[in-house]
Amino acid sequence: MSWNIILNSSKTKTPLVELVRNASKKTGGSTRNTNCKVRPKHRGWKVQDGHNVTAGHILATQLTTRFMPGLNVGFGRNGTLFAIEAGKVVVTCEKFDPNWEHTWVKRIYAGREEQTIFKKYFNVIPEPQHNRFKLIDEV
Repeated sequence: MSWNIILNSSKTKTPLVELVRNASKKTGGSTRNTNCKVRPKHRGWKVQDGHNVTAGHILATQLTTRFMPGLNVGFGRNGTLFAIEAGKVVVTCEKFDPNWEHTWVKRIYAGREEQTIFKKYFNVIPEPQHNRFKLIDEV
């Protein structure tokens, strides 16, 4: 609060005291992100088994290696699987034979040495090329 003193313009020179009240709170701002909810990352399969893809198409996103790259499939730095060539997506479940001497393998697969471990592999089978060319001359 602040005090403003105003002189009276009448013939008597008695001061008038006026009380001015300022805002005690800030003005209301945006309430869009006050609940602090995190948007989901939408990880998982992006293309189902049997679909046709082009080169560079993302097949799956993952945080840990749930899915393994197979034939004509690349593995990104963040675990993303993508198609290297255009073709048909085939997802297979294959036997996985890890290197049991590796420290990470020992930690992740501890107690499963006698079990058979299966992993899902993403494969891209390339489309067969056309046979429209004719051999004219051999070099």
